[in-house]
Amino acid sequence: MGVLSSLFTGVSGLSAQGEALGVVGDNIANANTTGFKASRAEFQDIIAKNLKGILGGNQIGRGVHIGAVNPVLLQGNVDATENATDLAISGDGYFVCRGSDGQTYTRDGSLHFDKDGYLVTNDDQRIQGFVSDPDGKITSKMEDIHLPKAITPAMATKRLDLNLNLDSRNGVGLQFNVEKPNETSQYSTGAEIYDSQGNKHLMTIFFNKTQDRTWEWHGLCDGKEVTGGQEGHMSEVASGKITFTVDGRLDTQVLSKQNYNFKGGALANQKIEVNFGDAITTNKGKGLGGTVQFGKESDLMSWKQDGSSAGTVTNMSFSDTGVLSALYSNGTSKDLAQVVLSRFDSPERLYKVGNNRFKESRESGTPAIGQPNMGGRGKIFAKSLERSTVDLALEFVNLIQNQRGFQANAKTITTTDEMLAEVINLKR
Repeated sequence: MGVLSSLFTGVSGLSAQGEALGVVGDNIANANTTGFKASRAEFQDIIAKNLKGILGGNQIGRGVHIGAVNPVLLQGNVDATENATDLAISGDGYFVCRGSDGQTYTRDGSLHFDKDGYLVTNDDQRIQGFVSDPDGKITSKMEDIHLPKAITPAMATKRLDLNLNLDSRNGVGLQFNVEKPNETSQYSTGAEIYDSQGNKHLMTIFFNKTQDRTWEWHGLCDGKEVTGGQEGHMSEVASGKITFTVDGRLDTQVLSKQNYNFKGGALANQKIEVNFGDAITTNKGKGLGGTVQFGKESDLMSWKQDGSSAGTVTNMSFSDTGVLSALYSNGTSKDLAQVVLSRFDSPERLYKVGNNRFKESRESGTPAIGQPNMGGRGKIFAKSLERSTVDLALEFVNLIQNQRGFQANAKTITTTDEMLAEVINLKR
């Protein structure tokens, strides 16, 4: 009977509009949820009744239902914060999390380190990243991102780079004497080196011009620090020779002696490469990227070495490529890990599991996990958060529209009820 069918049509409208109001209400409730994407209810009509069989046309609709509730995947505003562990994604990527319920994904970058040093979300899901090797190089191994709390091992010096000028106006003939180094050298400078236990030693390097464009050098340390040395006397731990071209560029460098045997159980016969620059003959260089010999006062421009004492983490930071770097108390820094991002072919079909997290579904496709800024996964902004994409003005408009739709469908039911009353009254 047509009157009864209109009653059920109105009921379907009430149900659909009520569910749509629920979607709008959810959007409004999450207006301040980090990384939240607003959703939209998609209406679909119910199969109609054909008045002329299968010939088509002349159909009466049977109502409406919610066909889908799809997120509107717009980019949210990225706001700067002061928290070093706040991360925002600009693009289509998702952070990868692991916890008791397996691997999940989120856009919520309000992260922190827990008591065990793991980078986690607000519901204690561990963020995944590519970890580094002992030398600080990022690898392709994906693990929980962890900030170490233990002491970082000491690093023995393996290379010492010196960038200086030796005065070409100096004469020749002064014979170096290790017992009187200052009186028997033409120039001296100091550099710090570390043994295998992280103990720092001052090596003073003395230079003498032995002939035109040729210099010899001697590296001395305090005898009380060297095996076989005497307190109050300097011990020679290294020596060598460097030569220059006629225009003052570094030509050759030769290491003649190494005797880095420090006391206290440190590594015996420690090897340190003392490098004076890109020598033309020795290193196939241009002779200007380091030590030179010009007609001006001998002077040290710069020096560096690769050793360090033991240290603990004093500070950390993320770069805009998602790389976590730690600064240690010994002045060194090291890359620990790089945050990974995942991308889906159909992110609208991800399954919500609450707490701003999603799970992979059959319809979403498998995640393509990799580095930020690659494969369409988007870019990471450090000290930033992505805000909700909910537009409250638009949601209030949708709220009014769905409310009016609900009232109109209710009117359909009340009208049908009045018509049914008239049918019952016919018998009276």
